[in-house]
Amino acid sequence: MKDFVLIGASGFVGSAILNEALSRGHRVTAIVRNPEKITVKSDLLTVVKGDATEPDVLKETAKGKDAIVSAYNPGWGNPNMYNETLENYPKIVEGAKRSGVNRLLIVGGAGTLFVKPGVRLVDTDVLPEAWLPGVKSLGEFYLNILSKEKDIDWVFFSPAGNLGNMGPGIRTGKYRLGKDDMLFDENGNSFISVEDYAVAMIDELEKETHHQERFTAAY
Repeated sequence: MKDFVLIGASGFVGSAILNEALSRGHRVTAIVRNPEKITVKSDLLTVVKGDATEPDVLKETAKGKDAIVSAYNPGWGNPNMYNETLENYPKIVEGAKRSGVNRLLIVGGAGTLFVKPGVRLVDTDVLPEAWLPGVKSLGEFYLNILSKEKDIDWVFFSPAGNLGNMGPGIRTGKYRLGKDDMLFDENGNSFISVEDYAVAMIDELEKETHHQERFTAAY
């Protein structure tokens, strides 16, 4: 059993990670600004009201834990999403380092995955304009800040090109892993349900396979 802090537990991805972790017997401390948004009840779950982007808050909440899993997202409808991502994610990294917790697992984006040699997804014209502030800021954080971080054992877990938005979510427990190249199936689709993304994240939490690197998962 792992005992870890989860940031963003009330969100789309964070709630799937929370459910998967609890179903597998892990102990979770969810740090959220609005505890009422967490409706799951479990003896394994502790909900803490707080702002995880404040380094000292995260430091105190995570002290003594096995890991921190961050599904932080300022909100896709947030007009200041680009700036808040670039401002707040380094604060989460700093808080994690101050806590003494060695493992930091981050829900990454697919934007910096290569769709063909030398071309990242974010460099194509396939992404909706409304997504670009979030995609670009998370990508810049990974490429310019996180990838240079040597003082904590981080991972940046990029989902497939489509995450749980091509139909009802299904948990199969099966997926393929990759590194920096987007994974496609035999029909040219890059997809994983948010439930199976959560499976892969908790598998990584348990097995600790990747270290100071990015990886991805898809069907």
